[in-house]
Amino acid sequence: MFLNIIELAQSLGVEESEVEGWIRNDGLPHVTDRGRLLFDRTQVVQWAELHGLAAKVGFLAPERAKIQDGKKLEAMLRTGGIWRDVPAANVLNLLADIVAKIPGTTPPVRQLLQQRLRASNGLSWALVGGGLALPHPRTPIALGRDAGIFAIVLLRDALAINEPAPDEQPITRLLFFVAPSPRAHLEMLAQLSTALSRGKLRKPIIDGVPDDEIFAAVAAAENTNKKEGDA
Repeated sequence: MFLNIIELAQSLGVEESEVEGWIRNDGLPHVTDRGRLLFDRTQVVQWAELHGLAAKVGFLAPERAKIQDGKKLEAMLRTGGIWRDVPAANVLNLLADIVAKIPGTTPPVRQLLQQRLRASNGLSWALVGGGLALPHPRTPIALGRDAGIFAIVLLRDALAINEPAPDEQPITRLLFFVAPSPRAHLEMLAQLSTALSRGKLRKPIIDGVPDDEIFAAVAAAENTNKKEGDA
């Protein structure tokens, strides 16, 4: 069974640009047919296993993704924080400061992550519409079970990035995360995308409600995902 790039991206819970990066940098098996990228399902599963990735959604597996690695999302947010009235010009500096707070990592690892964030194409933005984006390191690494972090950034002005938003809404709300492992990276991306598109997390973040209400909305989204994953 062959998948096209849209189907593969959906099944792994990532953007198409993420898949293209895996092709360029990590040897993701593929073939080209009349200008289209195609992926053999069996080869993709084997490649994902070798790279520590877990395909949990869509065409590659029947189960809904759920975070099973390390800390809970709400706890990660309390570490990363909710940042308000942040100038768009200061976003990369702020994300680097957030990375410096990741628990359970050494200074050299944090410095490496900061360098990656500042590099050209070091971030994948994962635009979800409504002025929301899910920035995260384009290349996830294994940090350790309790080493992840999650932060919400409410911008003062719109962020200018090269990737067009699906609804052309200016980006003013960021949900930034660094997952403890490549597997958890995909699972966090899927969980947050679902919570923003179909859950009750979108409105509190867009409205910029008080911190306690945002923490409660994140916890509720996490509980909903767990119940659906156990069903």
